[in-house]
Amino acid sequence: MPTFKKLTSAWAVTALFLICAASFGLMFWASQTDSPIIDEQAHIPAGYGYVSLLDYRLNPEHPPLVKALAMLPVYLFVHPTFPATSTAWTNEVNSEWNVGYDFLYRSGNNANAIVQVGRIMPILLTILTAILVWFLARRIMGALWALLPAFLFALDPTVLAHGHYVTTDVGAAFGVVLSLIFFLRFVEKPSTKNLWLSGIAFGVAQLAKFSSPLLAPFFIFLGIVLWLRDIVPHWRTTERARRAALFWRRFGWWAGRIALIFIIGYVVIVYPVYFLFTAGEPIAKQAYDTQYILGTAAGGPTVQGALCHGMRCLDDLDVWMSHHYATRPLAQYMLGVLMVLQRITGGNRIYFLGEVRNFGGWIYFPLIFLLKEPIPTLIIVILGFLLASWWTLRTMRARARAVRMNGAANSGRTPWQAWGGQFGDYITRHFDEFSMASFVVLYWGISMHTELDIGIRYLLPTIPLIFILAAGVWRKWIMNIDLSTIGTAVRGVGAAAAKYVFLIALLSWFLLEVLFAAPHFLSYFNEFGGGTWGGYHFVTDSNYDWGQDLLRLQSFVDAHPEINTIAVDYFGGGDPSYSMPGKTVAWSSSMGNPADQGIHWLAVSVNTLELATQPLAPGMTRNASDTYSWLTALRPPADASGTWLGGGMGNLPTPDYRIGTSLFVYHLR
Repeated sequence: MPTFKKLTSAWAVTALFLICAASFGLMFWASQTDSPIIDEQAHIPAGYGYVSLLDYRLNPEHPPLVKALAMLPVYLFVHPTFPATSTAWTNEVNSEWNVGYDFLYRSGNNANAIVQVGRIMPILLTILTAILVWFLARRIMGALWALLPAFLFALDPTVLAHGHYVTTDVGAAFGVVLSLIFFLRFVEKPSTKNLWLSGIAFGVAQLAKFSSPLLAPFFIFLGIVLWLRDIVPHWRTTERARRAALFWRRFGWWAGRIALIFIIGYVVIVYPVYFLFTAGEPIAKQAYDTQYILGTAAGGPTVQGALCHGMRCLDDLDVWMSHHYATRPLAQYMLGVLMVLQRITGGNRIYFLGEVRNFGGWIYFPLIFLLKEPIPTLIIVILGFLLASWWTLRTMRARARAVRMNGAANSGRTPWQAWGGQFGDYITRHFDEFSMASFVVLYWGISMHTELDIGIRYLLPTIPLIFILAAGVWRKWIMNIDLSTIGTAVRGVGAAAAKYVFLIALLSWFLLEVLFAAPHFLSYFNEFGGGTWGGYHFVTDSNYDWGQDLLRLQSFVDAHPEINTIAVDYFGGGDPSYSMPGKTVAWSSSMGNPADQGIHWLAVSVNTLELATQPLAPGMTRNASDTYSWLTALRPPADASGTWLGGGMGNLPTPDYRIGTSLFVYHLR
């Protein structure tokens, strides 16, 4: 007879399969209807160059894992022509956008086939990440309750949006969850096998996205915590003469193991993969590109004979490494890290809360999370945070009172020693939760102080951990039943049943939100954010408009034979002239009203309209010809009164038609 535990596990696996199947179906639907988004125009040719030519000259600011996986089936089954003789490939430096345009639209290839086949592997990687979320959650809450964070992650609109694109954002979540699973397994059982698995997982994470190097200081921090856990409880009971030995022995043990994890990751995984993908690139080309890209970084190259300063030392080292065969793979990896560091301090032109600005400030990511996560998800997360905070404060107060009242019973222990013992006990029993919470705090803290505020997608590495932590609190809240008396047990069971019903209602609401948003997952906003059709009033870019609706514009034009020609001002990775040959004219605000040239239809991306028409933040500038002033004079603004900030923010000229969520179409008579 199967045991209850085996039956529970079987039920959980079946439910997990159904969750993953639903997630796959929704992403596949969106992948077939969404046109190429702007970043895919760069990532797709880069990945194809890696797998077909073993050449890493394109898109070095992102590691290769997702791009190479995406393009492998394209290379094996589609066999497109790659523009390896174009000047954008042979002569220009990191001309990823031009090569991408040539590859998709000028080389005689079927662009739709390349994009849609290329999206299969990112979808499967997203499903694998959801499964890993279940495995990580199972460590602390069992197989059944682990379904809650897996469900929230697999069907989260942000995950469904970015999980079906050839981009690196869900790959970053995959790398973080994978690394945490094997690191925590090593902490639980520090065997040689688990050490190697942890190192390999760490290396794989470095190939996913350049936010993953944050795992290095994070693991160092966890190593320090584990070292303190090992020595603090034994410090008082250890002979004074042996305390130094205890101190350094445990320090050396953890420092050595953490260092080995890094070494395994970089030597066994990162170096060989970059060695493979740089093998086909001429070393002279890599060295020239590296020197060019880093030419103005940190004040420019160090003068010969002078000492380097600050970040320029790393730039100079990378340039030197790129000239030598043995070090060129690591030089290419290091170049990507340095490019990301440059970018996050440079900002990006965005529309945010009624203004065009260079960055959103510290409030950007918290606010975007509150506006783009479904309200039932926010209730689960926020209530979980409040409950956990209340329990923690209550426990701390009780323990502090116990320390004060039982000073004599502590046999001379100071309050700090008592707290140290309690800390060690907590870390021993709740290290998994502590680790996840620490990474969320570290990652959010850094993200809120960078200037690269272009989308909630940058929070994806923390979203599965947030869901796991919240689910753990809900499990404790619901399952905590006092069985000391029949009366308390009956009341506890009744309360638990009511909480279950509440949770099921929230999950049902969540599922309906997702289904009603399909397949427009990228543009999803909750009701506080104006909904899927009104979120652009608050923020655009990859939160709302990434160019995903061009195929829908093609269907619209096909369904309206009266449209002979349409002017298109498009922000995205598609090509209107490829999708609608002979019917489109590339347009911009500076070209004036297309009706003056006999073109009576205009389609404009909402991101472009926001940047052109909305007020400028202090210090920002814009050419008068780029403001679409002629269009705003012709059309009254669309009303934003449906949003909680009222009707003045993000108002755009009222369109005659909306294509998908992100293209506004005007009939200019």
